[in-house]
Order: sequence, then structure tokens, then C-alpha cells
Amino acid sequence: MQITFIQLLELLGTFAFAVSGATAAINKSYDVIGLLALAFITAIGGGTVRDLLIGATPVAWMNDELSNTAIIVAAIIAALFFSYVKKLQRWLSIFDAVGLAMFTITGINKGVAAGLPIPVCVALGVITGAFGGLIRDVITGEQPILFTREIYAAASIAGGVIYLTTSTYTSLPRDLVQSIAVTVIVLIRLLSLRYNWQLPRMRA
Repeated sequence: MQITFIQLLELLGTFAFAVSGATAAINKSYDVIGLLALAFITAIGGGTVRDLLIGATPVAWMNDELSNTAIIVAAIIAALFFSYVKKLQRWLSIFDAVGLAMFTITGINKGVAAGLPIPVCVALGVITGAFGGLIRDVITGEQPILFTREIYAAASIAGGVIYLTTSTYTSLPRDLVQSIAVTVIVLIRLLSLRYNWQLPRMRA
């Protein structure tokens, strides 16, 4: 089976999300079943919520052997080489940013294909890219990254708006528009981590 560059990026994102779920499970001393479950939930949670919302069943991951394999491999690697995985946090952050970007675009495209309004399509992009991590944080009892000051959902929204606006109001090739949006999301996410950019926090 030939894998395109876009599919490879999505697999890397899936792998990174699964590793983050598996490492969270290890930090909480979960058993093997808990580790596998959290790896899967983190990697495919957003896409599952998206597909259920738009009535696309069976959900995408049920027919995606490559992604399922990537998740299992990620869980095994995290379990066997946990100390080394923790040292690769910078690379995992890059893969995570790529995954956020690719899944955002995937979610938007699903919304467009379903004929949904532009704001709903952007929301589906954010759900696809970020809700797996949200579910992971809720399960492990951590403060959800999606609702804290860290720039995460905001990067997804910015890239999604650029993608839809550019593809709707210009004649640029779709692959180029998609590449621009992915680049924007990845750059915003990584720069926010590098320079500690934060959103204002609401206080009572």
C-alpha cells in the first residue's frame, strides 16, 4: 500500500497523540489495558466525536488499519521505553502540532463534504484535533489543556479560518491552501510553546 505524504503526517500525528495518552497512563500507574485504552482514546477521540456529531458511521478509525497499528505501536514503545520517550518531548511536541494541524483540516473537510456552515466546519476541525486530548485529561484528572491559557484550540481555529477563507475566496490550488493552513497551525502551536504565549485567563 502506497502512503502519501499527507497520510504520513497524519500517521505521525496519530502516533504522537497515542504516545501522549500512553505516557499519561504510565504517569497515573494504569495497567496495560488502561494504557492501551488511553492511547486509543487520545488518538481517535476527536475524530470519533466528530463522526458521531455528523452521523458518519461506522466512525473513521474502525476502517483504518494503519492508524490502529500506529496507536498500538506507540503504546508499546511508550511502555517499553518510557524513560527515553520522555527525553524526546521536543520531537513529540512537533508531531503533536502536526497532528493537531492535519486533524483540524480533516475535520473541516468532513464538515464541508457534509454541506455544513463555515463556523460549524471550523468547530469540527477543533473537535477533531483537540478533543482526544480533552478526554484524556478528563479521564486522568488533569486540568484540560484545551481550557487553559496554553495556545492549542486557538491555533486550530486560526488555521481553520485561513483554510476555509482562502479556499472559498481564492482560486489557489487546494493542496497549496491546505499546506498554508497546516503551516500556520504548526507555527502558532510551536511558537506559543517556545515563547510561552498565553490567552487571557478569566477570573471571578
